[in-house]
Amino acid sequence: MKVAVLYGGTSSERPVSLVSGEAAITALREKGHDVTPVDVGPDLIVTIQALRAAKPDVVFNALHGPLGEDGAIQGVLEWLGLPYTHSGIRASAVAMNKEATRLLLASAGLPVAPGKVVSMTELEAADPLPTPYVVKPIAEGSSVGVEIIREGDNRRAEIARNWRFGTEALVEQFIPGRELTTAVMGDRALALTDILPAENAGFYDFDAKYKAGGSRHVLPADVPLAVTEKALDIALRAHQVLGCRGASRTDFRYDDTQDQLIILEVNTQPGLTPTSLLPEQAAYCGISYPELCDWMINEALKH
Repeated sequence: MKVAVLYGGTSSERPVSLVSGEAAITALREKGHDVTPVDVGPDLIVTIQALRAAKPDVVFNALHGPLGEDGAIQGVLEWLGLPYTHSGIRASAVAMNKEATRLLLASAGLPVAPGKVVSMTELEAADPLPTPYVVKPIAEGSSVGVEIIREGDNRRAEIARNWRFGTEALVEQFIPGRELTTAVMGDRALALTDILPAENAGFYDFDAKYKAGGSRHVLPADVPLAVTEKALDIALRAHQVLGCRGASRTDFRYDDTQDQLIILEVNTQPGLTPTSLLPEQAAYCGISYPELCDWMINEALKH
């Protein structure tokens, strides 16, 4: 099968996408596919020309971040009439917008942290929520720009003045506890991983996610069976509520003192690097990395 792999992109997650893309290219070639790598840059016309020249049967989308997983490139691929992996325009756009995701999940009765959108003027003037709380860009991935404001923290005004992710941010109550995650493939939630950031990491940030030694993954998570079953059920429901297709990954906070499981976000383009969680969970379920990539393109052809 002729497969074009889109990777790179122009977002802050370009380095991650390059690693994901290279791994996917190798895996798809191992499965016997005719693969054309397309390093996506700032000139969309160049990307379109490369896709037209490749004439792929399907596009493997290994892009991350804005323009890669927010519905933008999905719209281009729809316009070109090319099947592509992962979620479509609507689910991609909604999941990339943290506030829209919160509203949809909450309306479906799924657990999200209390929070709201605030302007940088409001954030600079006063604490929008009781401390501790989390400040998040509304439309970034991989924990880019995320800040935790704790009691006595004097960084709030400085964060607001130096904010580079638009004029607003999402603020949410900080949920203490453990970081857990569940990947979904189609109609199946795979497993539950407990993510332990390195001791010098304040939380599961960009470096903890992608740098060697940045975190340790415990798979399966050492939690009560009821918690695992609940997380798998919630992840699958979140996947369905947002209208995701292919693979997704839902990240949680679990406060074991309150037995509270809260959704942090839903990722429609889970990382595919050697340290990424989706390939790790797939392998745990007996699905090799090449088989995972092959499944993704076959799933894309169904749509």
